[in-house]
Amino acid sequence: MIVERTLLEWPFADVVQELSRRDAAIYALGVGLGADPLDEGQLRFVRQEDNEAFPTLPVVLCRGAPWPADPRSGVDYTRLVHGEQGLELIRPFPVEGRVRARERIVAVVDKGEAKGAVIYSENLIVADNTGEPLARSWRSLFARADGGFGGTAVAPRTPHIVPDRVPDMICDLPTFANQALLYRLNGDLNPLHSHPASARQSGFDVPILHGLCSYGVAAHAVLRSYCGYDSGRLKAIDVRFSAPVFPGETLSIELWRDGATISFRAFVRAREAKVLDNGRAVIDA
Repeated sequence: MIVERTLLEWPFADVVQELSRRDAAIYALGVGLGADPLDEGQLRFVRQEDNEAFPTLPVVLCRGAPWPADPRSGVDYTRLVHGEQGLELIRPFPVEGRVRARERIVAVVDKGEAKGAVIYSENLIVADNTGEPLARSWRSLFARADGGFGGTAVAPRTPHIVPDRVPDMICDLPTFANQALLYRLNGDLNPLHSHPASARQSGFDVPILHGLCSYGVAAHAVLRSYCGYDSGRLKAIDVRFSAPVFPGETLSIELWRDGATISFRAFVRAREAKVLDNGRAVIDA
């Protein structure tokens, strides 16, 4: 059973990573950049001899040990799913160099017996040599089997509501049949995304795409549609994962602009599934 104080006081250690241009290129390829090898906007992120960091790269860096798998957490790891993901870019992110981060759990929300729990964490990434903050990411994990432990029922965040009007723009971006195998080179080796037998055990006919890969595809849509592939204009991006994406499906991303705020959600039209919702990006206007 979850003990709220145990999670809030979890002894995270700093994680240091040496970032290279190759790492940045692999990440960009993993979220679909370079699909059009003649598009200079995409190529600026994948040619490692002169590339720059795609804005959502920080979400895969400084990956520590999976603390929910530790029995001391009280979390049923087999029933855990990624609920939401957010990122704030504090400074232009470097394409190489040593970075440091430490995760912390900021809230544990008890939805009630048989209703699960939501665990919110944050990760601040800094330049290792100066301590200068570079990016702050956050996520929520939905522990489907772990509600009813007597914790707070108040969530620290509320979902962004997309506008109730026709989208200002729709951006269709493909994924590829082997995309999960490429994306896992960023360090997420969960067999759900690469082993057909593991996917079947989890109730899927085939391995599913990483949620964070779909998140990167959504960021691509924002950057392409409103920023002219200028990575420095994207300041923040949050989203809620609503349904799995299967490699090879096309994401149809609906976007609305209200000043510096871009709202979005994504569908797989072929099966009428909404896969991303409550999306919010902030750009330099």
